[in-house]
Amino acid sequence: MYIAIEGVIGVGKTSLARLLQPSYRSNLLLEIFEENPFLQEFYQDRARYAFQTQIFFLLSRYRQQRNNVPELLNTKKNLISDYTFEKDALFADINLSGDELEMYYSVHTALAEKIPLPDLTVYLHASTDVLMQRIATRDRSYERSMESDYIDALNNAYEAYFNKGRADRKILIIDSNHLDFVHNPADLQDIDNRIRQILHLPPFQFTLPIDQE
Repeated sequence: MYIAIEGVIGVGKTSLARLLQPSYRSNLLLEIFEENPFLQEFYQDRARYAFQTQIFFLLSRYRQQRNNVPELLNTKKNLISDYTFEKDALFADINLSGDELEMYYSVHTALAEKIPLPDLTVYLHASTDVLMQRIATRDRSYERSMESDYIDALNNAYEAYFNKGRADRKILIIDSNHLDFVHNPADLQDIDNRIRQILHLPPFQFTLPIDQE
């Protein structure tokens, strides 16, 4: 079984993947983003460094998923990842245009055919204000110049992608605005239960509906 966690920068994908790992006795595949030599310059001047940053990420993510996902699944253990290959195209739509975007998509389309799809994608939704607060809290040096408008554009792109319905895969959407699964075990257990319920994995507890006043 292969579960991928998705969402905009700062939503808590890696934290959730790590916290779910013991419950599923899974292998863990985490995105390697610090190695991108253009990343810090990109956040300071997106127009100038967008294409280099995007192509580096595309090839890096392809290499990691193409090499590691089949190998890890062949161990007969579950696999949890903190990203999907598709996310790269969402960023490209925001950061590139014209000939650069067309060239990017020609490469992405060819590479995507060789990437295994997750059995379930868990999409963590959060508002732009909440995302900006979480980004500020973790205080990564290269994210300090990140603009709210950029995060908002990414947030809209993610929302459009995951809310339009996709017949080719199973998606679980979780509103994380008021969740603290890092510090609140009940929030983590609720997410775990919802994943098990949608995948028909025992044991899980049905979450009772809460009346909204």
